[in-house]
Amino acid sequence: MTEFDKYSDLMNLIGYGLAKFDMDFVKEFGFKTRSAFYQYCVDLGLAKTIKSVTNRQDSFDPYFDNGRKGWYQRNQREHIKLFIDSLFGNEDAAGYASIVKLYIQDTGKKIEIPQSAVPPAIKSRFKQLQETGKEAEFYFMTNYKNIPTFENALLEDARLWGDGYDFQIKLNSKYFRGSQRRKGTIRGNPSYAIRI
Repeated sequence: MTEFDKYSDLMNLIGYGLAKFDMDFVKEFGFKTRSAFYQYCVDLGLAKTIKSVTNRQDSFDPYFDNGRKGWYQRNQREHIKLFIDSLFGNEDAAGYASIVKLYIQDTGKKIEIPQSAVPPAIKSRFKQLQETGKEAEFYFMTNYKNIPTFENALLEDARLWGDGYDFQIKLNSKYFRGSQRRKGTIRGNPSYAIRI
């Protein structure tokens, strides 16, 4: 696991926010341009390069009517988009940005969030996000066949195997393993990974 892998869930939230709210999301962080916000993510240590931030946005662009195609040929983040929708799909740009700011602050990164700017309902939503590891795992296990990548895959319950994984998905000659202990991570073997 690289230094930046631990922020993959947060980068999914950021990519989703950029794709869905575009400049409204960026402005909630006090920036006038996307490139300044991308650099901010790098400066915080959430991403290694600006390109990795834009790539995360590209992966969510196909799901929103924002004028950008993004990675339209890939649908590998649909389950993540649906999961974020289920938690925060009704939030506007300001509410969603507040949740992302709380998540950034929770990682120990320095970010100023005036407490008066975060309504109690937003704090509750953030708490819900923190407590959804098992829900994310359950959601994926019951819906993985709806994702084109996994529609012909076989899921096996691995909780009793004792090797640290809660389930395993076999697709052709590749195996994908998931564990709720890693905040809903699904890791492929050998080099493929999807995160919730």
